[in-house]
Amino acid sequence: MRTKQGFAGAIGHTPLIRLACLSAETGCDILAKAEFMNPGGSVKDRAALAIILDAERSGRLRPGGTVVEGTAGNTGIGLAHLCAARGYRCVIVIPDTQSEEKFAMLRTLGAEVRPVKAVPYADENNYQKVAGRLAQELPNAIWAQQFDNLANRQAHYQHTGPEIWHDCEGRIDAFTCATGTGGTLAGVARYLKEQRPATRIVLADPYGSALYSWIKHGELKSEGSSISEGIGNSRVTANLQDTPIDDALRIDDRTCVQMVYRLLREEGLYVGGSSGINVAAAVELARQMGPGHTIATLLCDRGATYAARLFNPEWLAQKNLL
Repeated sequence: MRTKQGFAGAIGHTPLIRLACLSAETGCDILAKAEFMNPGGSVKDRAALAIILDAERSGRLRPGGTVVEGTAGNTGIGLAHLCAARGYRCVIVIPDTQSEEKFAMLRTLGAEVRPVKAVPYADENNYQKVAGRLAQELPNAIWAQQFDNLANRQAHYQHTGPEIWHDCEGRIDAFTCATGTGGTLAGVARYLKEQRPATRIVLADPYGSALYSWIKHGELKSEGSSISEGIGNSRVTANLQDTPIDDALRIDDRTCVQMVYRLLREEGLYVGGSSGINVAAAVELARQMGPGHTIATLLCDRGATYAARLFNPEWLAQKNLL
């Protein structure tokens, strides 16, 4: 029999999908790795597993222990699945601005959910810092610390990058994706650059994030705001530090939403806003590079996680994005 060992064994080896309409439109092969097909529904399953395995190997996470994390949702969902499967308590600190679907999913999975006000990272009450303090207070607990835990980046160097390279058969001209923790972009970029240094690595960024300015001008400066959840950052995380990045593209909310609906109506893919930003960046990159190139990106998570917002005409109308 060919079987997978539990939830953890089902993570990874997601298919690389050629987006037919967008490929025909640009003259390039636009390829999107279907990370929403991970068992927890997002690319963050990879980081969650890597962080837990690293903590177990080091002895920091012991039987019956507690995993604490500050997350915008998807890493928390992955951790909650894995904690349920491995017998750990899971405590999630999450900004109160995130979608109700994420709160409901976390609670359904048995996580203890602690919403906090959404404040900048510099504020001591930022969700990441609250999670760090909470992990110190609870007995037999670890802080997953996805933003600065290099096990996150290593998971994408060891698995996501090689999977993309294998499925492209070594023919890849560029890779682009948005980043929150920096782990996905950093790990994939490192692997692809080792295989083919000419492969362009382009960071996709929403408004409200400072990373576009950091890549383009060398300074962390944010402009505007975005409806995006879980991507963008006001700082350079340990995972993102020293990543070989060639350029950055900024994608606005209207372009993101239009792409999400194009993916749904033209490709039959029901995905979230970060996927819209990623694919929009891949299309823009294809236009810049010209026909004949192969450009890869990620479909990060499922659209159902954002049903009450991104797929709600009334909510979109309130945001002037209908």
